[in-house]
Amino acid sequence: MSNNRVTRRQFLNYTLTGVGGFMAAGMLMPMVRFAVDPVLQKKAGGDFIPTKQKVSELSKTPVKVDFTFEQVDAWYKSDVTNTAWVYKEGDKIIALSPVCKHLGCTVNWEGDPAHKNQFFCPCHAGRYEKNGDNIKGTPPLGPLDEYEVKEKDGLLMLGKIRPNTLVK
Repeated sequence: MSNNRVTRRQFLNYTLTGVGGFMAAGMLMPMVRFAVDPVLQKKAGGDFIPTKQKVSELSKTPVKVDFTFEQVDAWYKSDVTNTAWVYKEGDKIIALSPVCKHLGCTVNWEGDPAHKNQFFCPCHAGRYEKNGDNIKGTPPLGPLDEYEVKEKDGLLMLGKIRPNTLVK
């Protein structure tokens, strides 16, 4: 036998410390996983969403292009359909968001017969130039946002929305 005997008090102290440590770890592990798990998850797909719009069919007149992508909110997956107004300016492809900067309504190209070659918001008569710049004296306070664009296999691909780079 060993001369280093454990007293009852030491045994109880060691036991309670061990059990308390396991209980604390059991409570902390879900919180740690909740904080770290999103960082470790792999992102599926790329930043650009394919559309059915052929780049060769684009002209100087803006056309409405609908595109669908899968959105994941926690455990719920849904297909979301968005829209962009797309046209060509020389060799450059320009895609503008249809969301008005005043109240978030949807703008239309030549939506008002009195104002040709402009985007028009029917909610409060907001107007934008072809490049997305808001017309002074109308409700919108800023230009339409712009999509990043890319071409792949002759089809248009739309990326993230960014502030309008066409307006100086």
